[in-house]
Amino acid sequence: MDPTLVLRPPVIRRRRLPDWKQLPSPHDLLEVSVVMPVRDEARRLPAALRSLAAQRDADGAPFDPDRFEVIVLANNCSDDSAAIVRRFAARRPRLRLHVVEVVFPAAVAHVGHARACLMNEAWRRLSTTGGRSGVIASTDGDTRVDPGWLAATLAEVHAGADAVGGRIVMDADADRLPALARYTCRDDVYQRLRSRLEHEIDPDPIDPWPRHHQHFGASLAITTRAYGHVGGLPAEPFLEDEALYQALRGHDLKVRHSKKVSVVTSSRWHGRVAVGLSWQLREWASLARAGADAHVVDPVAWAEEIALRRRLRSAWAATAPRSQAAEQRLQRLAESLGVPARWLAKRVAAGGPFGTLWREVTTRRARTVPPPPPVPMRDAINAMRLLLARQRSKADARAGRAGSSRAASR
Repeated sequence: MDPTLVLRPPVIRRRRLPDWKQLPSPHDLLEVSVVMPVRDEARRLPAALRSLAAQRDADGAPFDPDRFEVIVLANNCSDDSAAIVRRFAARRPRLRLHVVEVVFPAAVAHVGHARACLMNEAWRRLSTTGGRSGVIASTDGDTRVDPGWLAATLAEVHAGADAVGGRIVMDADADRLPALARYTCRDDVYQRLRSRLEHEIDPDPIDPWPRHHQHFGASLAITTRAYGHVGGLPAEPFLEDEALYQALRGHDLKVRHSKKVSVVTSSRWHGRVAVGLSWQLREWASLARAGADAHVVDPVAWAEEIALRRRLRSAWAATAPRSQAAEQRLQRLAESLGVPARWLAKRVAAGGPFGTLWREVTTRRARTVPPPPPVPMRDAINAMRLLLARQRSKADARAGRAGSSRAASR
């Protein structure tokens, strides 16, 4: 061998953005663009793709394949994930399934950047077909969507939702540690009670009970109009889905947590993000081994804050000239919120989205109102049950008074 010959490893081109030019043009009837970021998902990817190929409409017939497409972004893979997608697409020619490979630089090699790239491209493609009525639907390579996932999502959008969070259930692997299964069940009870209590205190017309609490990347859909309105998905290294949800709320866009939209996702502990489902499972497993309970926000303090939010919403929604009594009520509300009364009066008068106002209020409130210490989840569940019982008693009393008034007026 020539001693002057130097063997160098192959050069891997790293890109901040995928090369979308290799995708075919969108079909004229395209209504939904399903996006799926994938990184080393060879084991779970076939099941995820089969679930998308098996979509049914509201009548149970196969979902029209011309109305949706699936775009997989295989980023920084060391396995044959991309090849699996290509083989699957070859066997299902009617399914409009596309895959693009990319190697991101280390600084942006995270799911937030990958999902943002996908959703931005989906928005661009849908803008040429579905326009403002198109829907971007996100899922993951370790997730199996329900056969009616697309149809149920579109039904919620047609009912007025700007975005739809689907119910995410963990697969059976979560039961491999019995104590961990108890934690996941307890968290499910806690979140269900929390959603119900919020509905009772400050109901949302577009997101009524029954509902759930999830709006995460494994099942999250958004209209192209809403996506453009908030400026796209924040490319955060983790919790990018939560950041998008907060942006939607900040613009008063309508988010539905639909129990009719559901998926099953992997319960693996070793994820690829610093904070996410896998991180949560590891935390619960650690608590289970120590025999400790998870701690959550004090539900009494949280319920009081939700009640204050409802009062502030009423003040914000008032359009008539403010009376002296209304100004006094707003001043008392400012005191309860722990924010300057003059500042609050100016902000309410200025208008704008309520979500933005509430975010500013909570930011200022945090400077003066110390957060209550967290409480064990068991105690929180018991407390929320008591709070719910009180809310129902109040509602029954109001209904009784209203019934007596109607009877007296006859």
